[in-house]
Amino acid sequence: MARLIVGNWKMNLNPGEASLLVHQLEDKLDAKANTEVVICPPFIDIYPISKDLDSKKLKLGSQNIHYLDEGAFTGEISPAMLKGMASYSIIGHSERRAMGEDDKLIAKKVAAALRNDIVPVLCVGESLHDREHGLSRKVVVDQLTADLSQLTAGDVGQLVVAYEPVWAIGSGKFATPDEVTPVVASIRGTVEELYGEEGAGGLRVLYGGSVAPDNAKAYLRLDGVDGLLVGGASLNYEEFAQIVKVAQGL
Repeated sequence: MARLIVGNWKMNLNPGEASLLVHQLEDKLDAKANTEVVICPPFIDIYPISKDLDSKKLKLGSQNIHYLDEGAFTGEISPAMLKGMASYSIIGHSERRAMGEDDKLIAKKVAAALRNDIVPVLCVGESLHDREHGLSRKVVVDQLTADLSQLTAGDVGQLVVAYEPVWAIGSGKFATPDEVTPVVASIRGTVEELYGEEGAGGLRVLYGGSVAPDNAKAYLRLDGVDGLLVGGASLNYEEFAQIVKVAQGL
């Protein structure tokens, strides 16, 4: 199974800036079968980027989707509208959860993505308060169980789960391998318990949380980690390319 590196650009870059960053990235990257690279720009950038993207080096994803394919939902973007352009969609990112998205809504979005042939990158993770009270695995398992409630074992086999400890995102703090490994094991164990080997067999688990070129290798070498969800470093083409090259070299 190829490693997966996902770059979340968040609310940055207009179409011209986004196009420039893509070209800079493509110049730095070599296509290798052992690593899949996905960039998730803002919605306004997805269509212009999709027209001239080198799909051998990069794939497109969205940062969010609506749970319905169409309707009177001003300002929303449906997975049906992205079909054919975005191959992936980040769902349930901690920043979206902080704005009020709950597990019931996230479960609908996960199902909507799969219904439209878009791979969900489902984010789960605990707060610093949860971590300090020994609740990391419980919080993640509870989120995961609720967020996958509308899926079959076949659906889950297509899923990507990104473990992002909320306290480590954009904070400069790093989760240690000893903190990451048991949570990743709980994610895989929960999926296998709920959906059996069929579901767990295709599952890919990423780590996300202040990922940088100097710590990428340590996370990628952890048992059960198939890739990385990269935030701020994905906006720097040199840093993001370094992270990809680390993954390609393992």
